Amino acid sequence: MSDKPTQDDLAVIQSQLGRTPRDVHAIAYRCPCGKPAVVETPPRLSDGTPFPTFYYATCPRLTGAISTLETTGMMAMMQDRLSTDLEIAGCYAAAHDDYEAARSALGMDVPEVKGITAGGMPDRVKCLHSLVAHSLAAGPGVNPFGDEALAALPKWWESDSCKVEG
Repeated sequence: MSDKPTQDDLAVIQSQLGRTPRDVHAIAYRCPCGKPAVVETPPRLSDGTPFPTFYYATCPRLTGAISTLETTGMMAMMQDRLSTDLEIAGCYAAAHDDYEAARSALGMDVPEVKGITAGGMPDRVKCLHSLVAHSLAAGPGVNPFGDEALAALPKWWESDSCKVEG
């Protein structure tokens, strides 16, 4: 369940990213520490730029853990399964549909991003950051590869460095 960002949330996100956040529509997921970890960004930024990445991970501990996971070859193994496991391919295609439907629910028609989601969905696995962000925002059982990657992550929020000032 997403919630509107407060000024404190935006300050935390700025600290997490090291830059001013762009067009944060909502907080899609909060770390167990209470800070924003995944934000929703509209499909068209305020400057007019199309932006297909609806769910964006901001927590540096989370993104660092995902980056480490990406070095393990997990994405290549997932990609291989897409061509051999029809059930997982169907679930991944459904995750793509869920992502696009959630973004479309904002009521913004952005033809440039129609059919484009994130992380390579529905045909490729190219970014665990996007897939994990989707899993955290949508909840378990929606994005199979996001769920698998999330299950493989350490408890990133248990570090003191997760407690961002703001």
